[in-house]
Amino acid sequence: MDSQAPKKTIARPKAPPGAVLPSHVDLHYPRVLPIVQRRRDIVTAIRENPVVIITGETGSGKSTQIPKMCLEAGRGRRGLVGCTQPRRVAAVTVAQRIAEELGEEPGGTVAYKIRFEERSGPATRIKMMTDGILLMEAQADPRLSRYDTIIVDEAHERSLNIDFVLGILKNLLLRRRDLRVIITSATIDAEKFSRFYGGAPIIEVSGRLFPVEVRWRPVDKALEEEGDLTYIDAAVRNVEELLFEDPQGDILVFMPREQDIREACDLLESRAGGDVLVLPLFARLSWGEQKRIFQSTSQRKIVVATNIAETSITIPGIRYVVDTGLARLLQYNPRTRTTSLPVKKVSRSSADQRKGRCGRVEGGVCIRLYDEGSYEERPLFTPPEISRANLAEVILRMLSLNLGKIHSFPFVDPPQPRSIKDGIDVLQELGAIAAKKKDEREGDDRPYALTDLGRRMARLPMDPRISRMILEAASLDCVEEVAVIASALSIPDPRERPLEKEDEADRMHTPFRDPSSDFLTLWNIWNTFHRQLESLKTQNRMRKFCKLHFLSYRRMREWRDVYDQIRGILSGDGSWKRRIGTGKPSPSQFPSPSPEERFAAIHKSILSGYLSNIAVKKEKNLYTATRGREVMLFPGSGLFGRGGAWIVAAEMVETSRLFARTVASIENAWLEELGGDLCRSSYADPRWVKDRGEVVATQQVQLFGLVIVPARTVSYGPVDPDEATRIFIREALVEGNVRHPLPFLTHNRELVEEASAVEQKLRRREYLADENDLAQFYEERLSGVYSWPLLKKKIRERGGDAFLRMSEADVFLRRPDLDELVAFPDHARIGRLRFPLDYRFDPAGRDDGVTLKIPVQALPALSPGRMEWAVPGLLRERISALLKGLPKEYRRRLQPVPQAVLIIMENIEESDTPLLTALSRIIHERFGVHVPVSAWSADAVSDHLKLRYLVVDEKGKTLAETRDIRALQAHAAADAESTAFDRMRREWERTGLTTWEVGTLPEELAVENVGLLFPALVPENEGISLRLLQNRAEARELHLQGVEALYALHFAEELRHLKKALVLAGDMKTRAEALGGFREVEKLLMDKVRHDLFAVPVRSQEDFLHHGNTVRSRILPRGQEVREAAGPIFLAAHETRKALRTLEQAHRSNSPAKSYLQSMEEEFHRLLPPDFLIRYDNERIRHILRYLKALAVRAERGLQHLEKALARSREIEAILARFKDLRNTLSVDASPEKKDALDDLYWMIEEYKVSLFAQELKTPYPVSPKRLDEKFREFERMA
Repeated sequence: MDSQAPKKTIARPKAPPGAVLPSHVDLHYPRVLPIVQRRRDIVTAIRENPVVIITGETGSGKSTQIPKMCLEAGRGRRGLVGCTQPRRVAAVTVAQRIAEELGEEPGGTVAYKIRFEERSGPATRIKMMTDGILLMEAQADPRLSRYDTIIVDEAHERSLNIDFVLGILKNLLLRRRDLRVIITSATIDAEKFSRFYGGAPIIEVSGRLFPVEVRWRPVDKALEEEGDLTYIDAAVRNVEELLFEDPQGDILVFMPREQDIREACDLLESRAGGDVLVLPLFARLSWGEQKRIFQSTSQRKIVVATNIAETSITIPGIRYVVDTGLARLLQYNPRTRTTSLPVKKVSRSSADQRKGRCGRVEGGVCIRLYDEGSYEERPLFTPPEISRANLAEVILRMLSLNLGKIHSFPFVDPPQPRSIKDGIDVLQELGAIAAKKKDEREGDDRPYALTDLGRRMARLPMDPRISRMILEAASLDCVEEVAVIASALSIPDPRERPLEKEDEADRMHTPFRDPSSDFLTLWNIWNTFHRQLESLKTQNRMRKFCKLHFLSYRRMREWRDVYDQIRGILSGDGSWKRRIGTGKPSPSQFPSPSPEERFAAIHKSILSGYLSNIAVKKEKNLYTATRGREVMLFPGSGLFGRGGAWIVAAEMVETSRLFARTVASIENAWLEELGGDLCRSSYADPRWVKDRGEVVATQQVQLFGLVIVPARTVSYGPVDPDEATRIFIREALVEGNVRHPLPFLTHNRELVEEASAVEQKLRRREYLADENDLAQFYEERLSGVYSWPLLKKKIRERGGDAFLRMSEADVFLRRPDLDELVAFPDHARIGRLRFPLDYRFDPAGRDDGVTLKIPVQALPALSPGRMEWAVPGLLRERISALLKGLPKEYRRRLQPVPQAVLIIMENIEESDTPLLTALSRIIHERFGVHVPVSAWSADAVSDHLKLRYLVVDEKGKTLAETRDIRALQAHAAADAESTAFDRMRREWERTGLTTWEVGTLPEELAVENVGLLFPALVPENEGISLRLLQNRAEARELHLQGVEALYALHFAEELRHLKKALVLAGDMKTRAEALGGFREVEKLLMDKVRHDLFAVPVRSQEDFLHHGNTVRSRILPRGQEVREAAGPIFLAAHETRKALRTLEQAHRSNSPAKSYLQSMEEEFHRLLPPDFLIRYDNERIRHILRYLKALAVRAERGLQHLEKALARSREIEAILARFKDLRNTLSVDASPEKKDALDDLYWMIEEYKVSLFAQELKTPYPVSPKRLDEKFREFERMA
């Protein structure tokens, strides 16, 4: 201790209970230190200001004297004086120096705490520690209540830890008025710190005592590029010169890397001789080794150090400095999104700090291994670490340290919002953080939280991508390979390809190349290099090897250095020691059970860190990458021309185009597991599958916009329980689509079938509750039940299924009149046998009405006359239709028809007499009107009022169906004689077709000596059949229907989607009521799309498939087109029907008006038959819109002048009667021209109605009675 140093005695604070403390502390200040000259200013500033900034060059005494000045200023009484150092060696050596000046050992007044070591005691007032230690204490004690003063030493280094500490202290000063903060900096950038702390005072301390000579000795760039000279060689040469030049004075050499230090020390020890002590100094060196630099020795010392010796510690006796001008600086590469520690040029301030290490005790010499121009070009200060760091790593550390949101944390140099977002995106991609749920944010405004994986990543102080890859590799037992590959990705490509030697370089690199992975190519280079290193031994030989193989020796050394960093981090934790090797080549490239498994393990690990760099093949060498980008394989990749369907790339580089570099083929099956929450699933076509017993959907999985799972059937219940329950109830329970019905379903189905049977018989939809009501019954009882197992579980929990059994009130809207119902028997009697009657209320179906299924052998015994009486309930309506169909001369004498029907029903009796004969007799008896049987029109009776006969063979196969049993019986007799036709049909006809299995169908087949048969696909109740028909026109028409039906099976899935797309809602649903209800209209829309796309005359499998492929993509669009095109007609029908209903309501007591409006209602239905969308083309639909408007006008105006309207209606009726006569004469085999002419005539009559009743709506061509008559005559003249 300097005897001339000023001395100050400070009383100790009251000791804690049990502690024995000296009564005072003697403070000594060595006068030789420049800071002592500013002692009074500093002490006063500390007393008067919450924050003080002190700047001074290295060696001015800041680190050792300011803590003592704090005690002199009265600090350390209510808490400790804490002092942070960026490095452990500095924390320990500064604590030892202060304790020495106080005449103590560390652990008394002065303590220190570093990782794994602490020396303190009850009398401690000054505590030295690393900044990381203070951060950990702040986690446990956010107020840092143990301290009344915090000194942040070496703040100019601006590491992340220092910036975190500075920000924490800024926030803390707002809550602790008693706290004092002293910031020390060895550079002149103190103004920034002052502004950060609201204009805190700055005290500057001079530093250098003796002049320093600077010698510029730049390394020869050409030799360095060739690998013949390195900065290590240059430094060693300059040290040798200094040893020769001056036998006195210690030398400090600055090297960027630990490996450089070791190599330089080896060279110096071999050349310097025994009177020189060569000492390394770097952060990872053990404390025992580090202490040697401070120990006195008779030998001359050469200290080879990293930038730890710039400012953190002062090495005594240094007269000479050799500065390479290099240091390892943390650097984030936004292109590859990785962080590394490359060797970079130091800033001017750092260079000056290095120079200042000599000239402390006498004049010094600083040799710089770069020129003055290089010095001037360098930045003044080293950019703070946060500006060079991967923000992902910063955010990860902040979350692990509980430092709050990065957006609001008070950084001295706040990062850009874009960089913050990039960091958050990277961490989310890596699975390190997850967005918090609302209930997790109470009392915490941070939107993200660390995941378990993120916490594990935060414990590894390395780039998050690399730590993610390492953690994945650890789970897959390939840490060694991944560590090597990860370190390679942190440096420039070690392969060289000189312009004049490209072919030679490619040839030398070929042995390294892996055809499936550029990453494994790097692994191969590593293995080869290290095998050679073991055999060649010397650096000179390795340089030659690298030059021969076009590898950069400097980059290979850098690669190894980065690998050593990763290995050092992992080896520091014992749990990793068994997982990572020595960096030497493995005995086998793939020591795993199989190369395929090892390949998968390595690339899954790589993929975990580069998940957003995946791409899927578009065409050769072209891929679609994330965010919809098109990327091309880099031509230098080993995968160029042979890349797999999916790849992962280490980087995407945009030059002339976007290239994927350093790529590997991967399996897309790996992506979903690694993508985790980043994967986005969409679900389509939710449906009930009875074989699985659950509601399923087709799942598509995307990752960053790329489809990684195109279509997968998954359980839909966990995805959308409410919707899945709805589907389960409707498709499984309401529709009864189950494999093994449970008792309650059987019970409910019987009730539903009973109610449905009533509706089918009485042809009124007013008895059975609709599907919505039935579904609601279950929905109220089965919330969250969407599968068969869950249903059974629910029933077990409720102790039975009684709660699911419907009552009649749940199923029946109202009970039917039993007297009415008895008129619709369930069976028909033929002789002594009874055959079932099947009722169908389906106006658009071919089985509408009542069907009697009879065996073919019973056909001859069937009495047609008797069968007309089989269903008494149909008689009234059938008789009414027959009366209305009589010629006018008879019909007018039977008015009003309803009364005549009533009289006939009272007098008619069931018998074997044909109904028409019976009617003629009763009418003659009761009304005195003679009606010949020939006057009755069978066409007047709708098909549903005629019994439909289904003739089956002994196996139940349908042989024939008809509503004209007499014709069937006649044909049966004729067919019995036609053995040739039967033989041909047995040979050709097939049933139950579901695909095109019938080869190529000819247009006709010649039957020897008999005639022609015409093959056609025919839709039948049991499916689609191939039939041979005797009528060409009928065959063509039925074939179109059969092809349409076959395509419907072929495109069943697409039609299910179409059905959902055509569901009506809103106004469309309301308007559909005018056309039979929304279900009928939805079915009509479906039929229209089917007819438009599928009703084509294909006659071969090739044509069938070709047309199918053509229209597949048109199904949904055509559905939309049909729906849109039908909109206007739906609206017009709705408005017309509404107008008619309004008029009916207004004239409900006016019988003539009601009759007139009833005829308008009939006109409405004639214009819009159930299949009008299929029957009419778009042009005709356009005219129908006009006809509907004309009908509404006709109805309204007719009521205003009813007699005139009735007269005109009679005129129209006469024209229509003439038209019907012509139509009845038209044979099935009539020419297309004649059929078209009849069709034109029909629409000309409609146009005449427009001209007669709504002239303002115009007609597309002139029309008059004369023109109509000419049209009739024209038709009559046609053959």
